[in-house]
Amino acid sequence: MFGTQDLTLFIISGLLLNIAPGPDSLLIMARSASQGFRAGSAAALGVGSGTLVHVLAAALGLSALMAASSWAFGLVKLLGAAYLVYIGLNLLLRRAAAEGPREAAATLPRQSLRSIYLQGLLTNVLNPKVALFFLAFVPQFIAADAPSKPLAFVFLGLVFNLNGMLWCHFLAWSTAQASRRITASPRVVSWLNRAIGAVFLGFGLRLALAQR
Repeated sequence: MFGTQDLTLFIISGLLLNIAPGPDSLLIMARSASQGFRAGSAAALGVGSGTLVHVLAAALGLSALMAASSWAFGLVKLLGAAYLVYIGLNLLLRRAAAEGPREAAATLPRQSLRSIYLQGLLTNVLNPKVALFFLAFVPQFIAADAPSKPLAFVFLGLVFNLNGMLWCHFLAWSTAQASRRITASPRVVSWLNRAIGAVFLGFGLRLALAQR
């Protein structure tokens, strides 16, 4: 279809790759735990929009250009790393609220759905490793005789993103359901904030040290 090959294997592989934990998944879970399913869904849609940006950029050759340019890769890498470190430090330095059980359950400051969507978008778009992943992974499933390789690339990217959105929304729903059933003390939430912040900080530092 559209010049692709081994589509079933691509779907299975893409689903397994989407399930692998990363900053996108952690953000969705944290937002769902803080503000419920709608917030988690907004973060997931932001991540999905960022994936579409990477897919279109790769299909148009922009990602290949960035991969070949050390300064472009370095700039995007440092921006993405700085953003992840910023999120991590906010959590590490934040104290658990003591206004009541509902506030104590939050692990991130409350934000509008629009702000959460943009946070998910930036977390994904500012990660150059996602762009390089698409350049390395997707072409393996494009047939050599495909009539339009960019069209085949976009089709596979959309399939990958659809898989990702299904998983991300399940993650948002399951986390929101779990957070409604669990009432954590402010002390526990404070440690959760620190743990999640440390993970984000780790993701940021790992991205800053990543090679092309």
